Amino acid sequence: MTWIKDVNTMAVAQRIVSFLPSATEMVCALGLEDHLVGITHECDYPPSVKSKPVVVSSAVPVENMTEAEIDKAVSERVQAGLSVYQVDEALLRQLAPDLILAQNLCDVCAPSGNEVSRALQVLVETPEVVHLSPKSLKGILEKLREVGQAAGCVEAAERWIKAASEKLERIAATARALPTRPRVFCMEWLDPLYCSGHWVPEMVRIAGGVDELSREGSDSIRIPWKDVQAWSPEVLIVMPCGCHLEKVVELAAKLGNLPGWGDIPAVRNRQVFAADASSYFARPGPRVLEGTELLAHLIHPEAFDWQGPRSAYQRIEIAPAA
Repeated sequence: MTWIKDVNTMAVAQRIVSFLPSATEMVCALGLEDHLVGITHECDYPPSVKSKPVVVSSAVPVENMTEAEIDKAVSERVQAGLSVYQVDEALLRQLAPDLILAQNLCDVCAPSGNEVSRALQVLVETPEVVHLSPKSLKGILEKLREVGQAAGCVEAAERWIKAASEKLERIAATARALPTRPRVFCMEWLDPLYCSGHWVPEMVRIAGGVDELSREGSDSIRIPWKDVQAWSPEVLIVMPCGCHLEKVVELAAKLGNLPGWGDIPAVRNRQVFAADASSYFARPGPRVLEGTELLAHLIHPEAFDWQGPRSAYQRIEIAPAA
């Protein structure tokens, strides 16, 4: 294994390949972007990584598909034991990584399991592999610590984790002091309808909201629209997995066709928001901190400002279908 030394005299992996966007963001947050030699087709943050060689690409042509078509195609491939992603094995062999960051949480998020094992078989020297599969905010911080340990930058990881933990506690403390906790619904997919899962419900709770339809620490699942109607959310956030804001706004336009859409309190009170899911919610990486701040602003604008990009969210007004 090839290593170099950093300023703290710790061994740093010289050649890192990331099999998922959140891992790419972790590597860069730890100051190791120069050692990142391979990424996925979805890695887009920080923008400078987009010039890196793409090792992982999608096996499903999602660009020209509807949400329902994507859901159907992905489900069929998973049920058939096929991967949703493909690894460029020739390029991976050429890159000869010291460290591969993969995952085994979600078959539709990145290569996992058998795909990683097959990829390793093409390499002359076996690299270290770290699987990143957190299901909570604490788990995300722990995985960042594991990346720091594997990459040889423990001190940088610990500094980042300490600052992140303090920020989350400041948000939680402010939210706890507020007199209300609005009913929230985070819509993780629109067609079919999915609630939020894993770390997003925890983010909502820290931000001062309540989402009883969500599944904290578990997979998001399909839910019937009547359950949303019964929950009667006061704040509704549209955050389909893998979508940036422009696409979310486009997809959200169809929500007016749902029965009783105009009767939802969030709709009546103009508290429906499209959010950049890819940047702030879908990826279990460093920017979930900003995502929690964004949720706090959307749920309690009187108590929390949003200092991030204007492209993070948009208030949307969708009239009920005639």
